[in-house]
Amino acid sequence: MKDTPCLPVVLPEEFWVFAYGSLMWNPGFPFLEVQAGRIDGYQRSLSVLSTIYRGTPERPGLVMGLDKGGYCSGLTFRVAPENVQATIAYLDEREQVTRVYCPHLFDTLLNDGRWVQAYTFVVRREHEQYAGKMSLEHQALLVAQGVGLKGRAIDYLANTLAHIQELGFSDRQLVKVLELARAHVAQEQAPA
Repeated sequence: MKDTPCLPVVLPEEFWVFAYGSLMWNPGFPFLEVQAGRIDGYQRSLSVLSTIYRGTPERPGLVMGLDKGGYCSGLTFRVAPENVQATIAYLDEREQVTRVYCPHLFDTLLNDGRWVQAYTFVVRREHEQYAGKMSLEHQALLVAQGVGLKGRAIDYLANTLAHIQELGFSDRQLVKVLELARAHVAQEQAPA
């Protein structure tokens, strides 16, 4: 299937970045303010096969993408005007290694009641790394096996869940995937 090109993003006057995965605990760019935030119409999901950062082509891991449906709570970072272009370049280098995401702006409700437009990445469903809907067991197997340049997929999922819980939210499906993945790892490490 041919990839559909990403639509251009017109940057708002005040630049915010919405984080729903590893950017929550490791943004990697300077920011002026951070607020919990929520976007509607898209949800966090384990929907991207990781073949570099949290897995390899032979043993892919599984990482987050924003996919259609529901809503997503995360962290929203306000970036100083003088740092916007450097932040976009950094995010593009970090998140767009295989072009599995498209940058997007979302109306985002901040915890303090303000509405802002926030820049984030949406998974491209037509991309070869899009994992789509799979059973929790299959997700757990990929999370358990994935190890790449930035570490283990199971640690990535655990960190993401820890930050979601710090925000006062829960995701029962992701919690179940983590439990199953930990059981797979324990089983692999058990003496024969």
